[in-house]
Amino acid sequence: MATRNPMPVDVLVGQNIRICRLQKGLSQGELGQQIGVTFQQVQKYEKGANRVGASRLNQIANVLGVSLPSLFDGAPTATEDASGHSPRYLLSKPHSLRLLQGFEKIGNEGTRLALLQLVECLSQDAAQGGGGKPKGAHRK
Repeated sequence: MATRNPMPVDVLVGQNIRICRLQKGLSQGELGQQIGVTFQQVQKYEKGANRVGASRLNQIANVLGVSLPSLFDGAPTATEDASGHSPRYLLSKPHSLRLLQGFEKIGNEGTRLALLQLVECLSQDAAQGGGGKPKGAHRK
């Protein structure tokens, strides 16, 4: 039996579930408990590995306090690119939402700009093979 790749819309819905779950401060286990599935099933939904049925999707939207259509936000239209590297895709990555939430709390515009420049510098270093790790830094 051939393994099926997730459909782009399944991945998108999963990313949106993850973002909304993190915003609500719920663990995968807590969300699973409230909708009657295991945390492993929530993981599969969030990765797009398993499709979410209509009634389950409605339950998830209700628990997360979002509208059902919002779980499809970012779905490409027939004329848009579905490359998967949208801002929504980036927000679904570990720590991205926390980074953005922390950035939003910084009141000083100069500090925000300095932090943005630091992140851009680190990302350029990583792209050039430096890994973004200062010299002499050791991994724990």
